[in-house]
Amino acid sequence: MPSYLLAKLAESERYTQAAEAARQTLIAPAPAEHRAQLRLSIDENGSLVATVEAAPNRTISDAHGTETLPGTVVRTEDEPTVADVAVNQAFDGLGATFQMLLDAFQRNSIDGKGLSLDATVHYGSGYDNAFWNGERMVFGDGDGQVFQGFTGSTTVIGHELGHGVIQHTAGLEYEGQPGALNESLADVFGALTEQHLLGQTADQATWLIGAGIFTPAVHGKALRSMLHPGTAYDDPELGKDPQPADMSGYVQTTDDNGGVHLNSGIPNRAFALFAVELGGYAWETAGSVWYRALTGGLTASATFAQFAKATIAEADAVSPSTGDAARTAWASVGVIKATGDERAVG
Repeated sequence: MPSYLLAKLAESERYTQAAEAARQTLIAPAPAEHRAQLRLSIDENGSLVATVEAAPNRTISDAHGTETLPGTVVRTEDEPTVADVAVNQAFDGLGATFQMLLDAFQRNSIDGKGLSLDATVHYGSGYDNAFWNGERMVFGDGDGQVFQGFTGSTTVIGHELGHGVIQHTAGLEYEGQPGALNESLADVFGALTEQHLLGQTADQATWLIGAGIFTPAVHGKALRSMLHPGTAYDDPELGKDPQPADMSGYVQTTDDNGGVHLNSGIPNRAFALFAVELGGYAWETAGSVWYRALTGGLTASATFAQFAKATIAEADAVSPSTGDAARTAWASVGVIKATGDERAVG
């Protein structure tokens, strides 16, 4: 959750309950076991074939409105659904992210080695956020006026677990351009998780992050739009989505760790444009290009231009037309020159 959005909400006179929840959220501390499944099938000769495939190992706990982690275990792997909707949503969202990572990138969980996926729901009182704390997913229930339960968005779950993937790969610094890349890549994982779950092609997808977590009282669709940064919400109390769509709007600030949630809109749009141009399922070619750039030796201090160069190299390795599509996408957001010479302009 962007700190600038919570800060704006904290000043609200219209949403008094939400304002108090936002203030409490802002001051609250933000805080490996492996599993496999046996799959049986019949081969072309009629013989029984047994294969062992990676499978998620999920544990959902309940903080019961406190800020004490991990909370009480309420659902584990292979157990049926429970009466608590948030528990089931968290369980399903963790599974959807695990399956996308496995199917798209042959990655076994967020560490690539089958790490258990743990989550805590009902964290805090009116807590307006969800976060990855380095070990588990943590979900607040929202304040009820502006934000609803954060387990209701698959993109939010995929985003936060995406931070875990980044932590176990490039370990991008959470400041300035590396931090904005960190946020953007997490958004890519979130969007791909939802699209993979729904079987959507790039042109069918909404490219929204956090759709459904605003209450109907808010004038907005989601927290962010990857394809159209700056258009996700426009509300009298929350203001207008401040994300820039290209480098001409790049925000120089000391807030928000150097604008990590703001400037992430720039690489977000580059990925969405790239995926839409290629067509088909975004987790296939487009997602694989971005994933290989992330895991192929990217430094923790990588800038937009350095990441663009890495993705273009990976795209060129697929085909000349894929490389051209990557160049066009990065040029469209002003990170490289329109001539495609890969030089940064900002």
